[in-house]
This record gives sequence, structure tokens and C-alpha cells, in this order.
Amino acid sequence: MEPNSQETEKFLAMAARSHSITPAKPIEKKPPPPEQSTAMKRAVLFFNSILLAVGSCGGPLITRLYFVHGGNCVWLSSWLQSGGCPIIFIPLIISYIFRRRAASRSGNSTKMIFVKLRLFLSAAAIGLIIGFDNYLYTYGIARLPVSTSALIIACQLAFTAAFAYLLVNQRFTRYSIMAIVLMTTGAAVLASHTSGDLPAGVSNKQYRAGFLTTLSAAFLYGMILPLVELTYEKSKQQITYTLVLEIQLILSVFATILSTVGMLINNNFQEIGREAAEFGLGETKYYVVLVMNAVIWQSFFLGAVGVIFSSSSLFSGVLIAVMLPATEILGVIFLKEKFHAEKGVSLVLNLCGFVCYLVGEIKNDQTKTLELQTTA
Repeated sequence: MEPNSQETEKFLAMAARSHSITPAKPIEKKPPPPEQSTAMKRAVLFFNSILLAVGSCGGPLITRLYFVHGGNCVWLSSWLQSGGCPIIFIPLIISYIFRRRAASRSGNSTKMIFVKLRLFLSAAAIGLIIGFDNYLYTYGIARLPVSTSALIIACQLAFTAAFAYLLVNQRFTRYSIMAIVLMTTGAAVLASHTSGDLPAGVSNKQYRAGFLTTLSAAFLYGMILPLVELTYEKSKQQITYTLVLEIQLILSVFATILSTVGMLINNNFQEIGREAAEFGLGETKYYVVLVMNAVIWQSFFLGAVGVIFSSSSLFSGVLIAVMLPATEILGVIFLKEKFHAEKGVSLVLNLCGFVCYLVGEIKNDQTKTLELQTTA
């Protein structure tokens, strides 16, 4: 028994020494997420909101300007809504240069293209839908004043909300529901006075056809925004802003392909020279209008997908809807359209709806912050 007791004492002594020599490793705490990422995300959201606002207000105005002064090619005008996509190569090249410099410092390589086949095919399919939607919208705005065609932008919010709920399980709060109701009511108020907005040279039949096509375009684009968000979620890739730019390029390219086919079938390319010579503002300004058309609409689509990336498809729809009153006022100023009392009521309802949505988002952010602090 004695030898065993000695061996036990030796073993205990060795264990005590090893325990004193090898201290326990402290539990490594993960660093909190950097505040810069949140600030950067907000900056990207703000930048894309500005792009979306410029496109939402300027797009309908420049398109209507084309038709008011003698333009007649619907497929050409719809082509311009996506034909400015080469502009996207500028931020893509800048992004690649910065990524390449950062990678060279660390001795790593960087990719030139991030989009994979699955995401490419999804974006291509949505791009074809956008091309058809552009045609429907352009067909309508060729026969309606801006003050009436802007109605589709507000109606689009209700469609966006419905598809966001069905496709991406968008959660609604009492604030977002109230915002949708207010903005949709503003659109209904506008619809009550459209009978007095019949443009010169447009028959009642053409007016009704234009009204139906613009509503169809609103329905279709209300589906497109959640589809883009769903594509982000199902892509099985990390969605970065560079990838968003690549997606927008694909969307625009395939929308342009569809419009190009329509132009070829209807011989619109041959009509450009004749339209330029007969354009009411002059031949030079005709081409300026075409170029600005492409640039402004590209701003709209790039802003829309950027807002979806930074926030949600519903918020993108809200921003589009809240620009409706500004579009109305600009149509009155630059295109000499009438400003009825109904448009003033619509202005107030849309602004109230937007403020309501922002209040809901602020309260939602505060709730998330409290939850994170509680679980930390």
C-alpha cells in the first residue's frame, strides 16, 4: 500500500506543477462589428436614393418631352431606358482598380467578374421582363401627360408591397401599412381628375389604351423589385455593391436586347434621322434629348437596385412613390401641364406617407439596437 501512496503523491505533485505552468487560455471575444460598415451602408443607401430620385423625376419628363416635340418611336424610347448601360462600366472599372491595388499590397489576386452562372441567368430573365415593362410604360406615356402617367408610380407601391410579401416575406408594421395606404390613396385622388388631362391629338380610345398599359407596367414593375431582392437572397453569393453593379449591367443589357429586336421589326433605326430633322426643338437638341434619356433612366434603374441592396424592395417602392409629387410639379413647370387641387392633395398624402414610413424605420432600428444590447 505504501508504494502506491507514494506514486499517488508524485502524480498529484506533477499535476499541480503542470497546472501552475500552463495557465488556462482566456476566452476570445469576437470583436464587435465595425461602425464603419454601418456608416458605409448608409452612405451607399443615400447615394442610391439620390440616383433613384433623379431618375424617378427626370425619366418621365425627358420621355414625355421626346413625344411632345415630335418623337413617335415607342420602341426607341423604351430602348433608351436601358441603353445607357455602358455607363456602369465606369464604376466597375474604378472598383476593379481599387481592388487590384489592395490585393497587390497583400500579394493576393483579385477577380475581375464576380457574377456566377446561376445569378447571371436569373438577372438575364428579369432583364427581359424589364424590357417588356419599359415598352408598356413608354406606350402609355406617349399618350398621357406626365401628371397622369405618374399615377402608375404610386399604384406601383401597392403591387410592390404585395409581391414583397409573397416573394421575400416582407414584414409589415403599422407604419409601413399606413404609408402604403396614404400613398395609394394619393394615387386614387389623382385618378379622379384624369379625364381633364386629355393631350392634344390623342383620342379617347388611345387615352384609355395608354392608361391601361401604364397600369400594367406598374403591376409588372411592382413584381420586378421583389424579384431582384429574391435574386439577391437565392444567389448563394455574397452580395457586394460591385456585384450589384454587375447585376444591373446584365439587367440592362437583356432589356436592351429585347428593345433592339422591337426596333428592328418596326424599322425604328431608319426613323431616327427623319425624326431628328423634324423635331420641334431642333436636330441638335433631338440627340441631346436621346442621350439624356438614356443617362437619366440608367440613374433610375441603378438607384433602384442599389436601394434594394442597401435596404429592401419595399423601401425602393416607397422612394419611387414619394417622388410622384415632385414629378407632378416639374411637369407643370417645364411641360406647362395643369395643376389641379387633386394634385395638391396627392402631394400632401404622399409626403405624409413617406414621413410615416421613415418614422417606422427609425423605431425599427431602435428596437433592433435594444435587442442587440440585451443579448450582448
